[in-house]
Amino acid sequence: MEKYILVTGASSGIGRAVAISLSQNYNVILHGRNSERLNEVKNICSHHNKCLVWQEELTQIEMLEEHLQHFLKENEVMVEGYVHCAGLMKMLPLRSQSFTNIQQTFYTNVISAMLITKVLSSKKWNGGLRSIVYISSNISNRGAKAFNIYASSKGALDAFMRSMAVELAPHVRVNSILPGAVLTDMTTDIFANKEVEERMKSTYPLGFGHPQDIADGVKFLLSEQSRWITGQQLVIDGGRTVDITG
Repeated sequence: MEKYILVTGASSGIGRAVAISLSQNYNVILHGRNSERLNEVKNICSHHNKCLVWQEELTQIEMLEEHLQHFLKENEVMVEGYVHCAGLMKMLPLRSQSFTNIQQTFYTNVISAMLITKVLSSKKWNGGLRSIVYISSNISNRGAKAFNIYASSKGALDAFMRSMAVELAPHVRVNSILPGAVLTDMTTDIFANKEVEERMKSTYPLGFGHPQDIADGVKFLLSEQSRWITGQQLVIDGGRTVDITG
């Protein structure tokens, strides 16, 4: 059975950069909702390794486990690494949040990660899992206006990461990466206002990040160079969270 790395949210942003970067060294499973965009990423990925597409809507949670089990069996693959890049973020004050948005955010950012981890860590369905990396956020340990539901979902993801690091040891390492402001499609609306962009940028000692900055961190956490690292939050945010300048 051939070994693969599964990357959720691989059709855009950080997930796209992670998938393309990992394809240089691994066989990769590209997950996303849009088949056209997934195939575009597939065509960019390195042709030295194999690339499969798994189209799945993570907010439709009821059938997720069964669909993933079917995909693994049908393609006769074993997943050795799992990177959860899929994410949903809607910036609104709590008074404007709807139940649907809260539900879909947690389904995408947390619950789908839990169910995918459940399947991949099962010896019945996948016997070779070695490393998991969840893409969280540096806001998971902090607070900000209008980030209430998104921050809550990332905090939950990191709490899950720590417990799974203990539960799956010593065979599987589980860590998360906490990016700061990365220039992606998801953050376009935040930076649309130039005044807001400049104000935010002034709080980043190294400036804003790019998707490849996160992809490089993922490659490290999947590799044997990080063999003694588990249960950790790797902050990659250009120094934002250490800057207490008034």
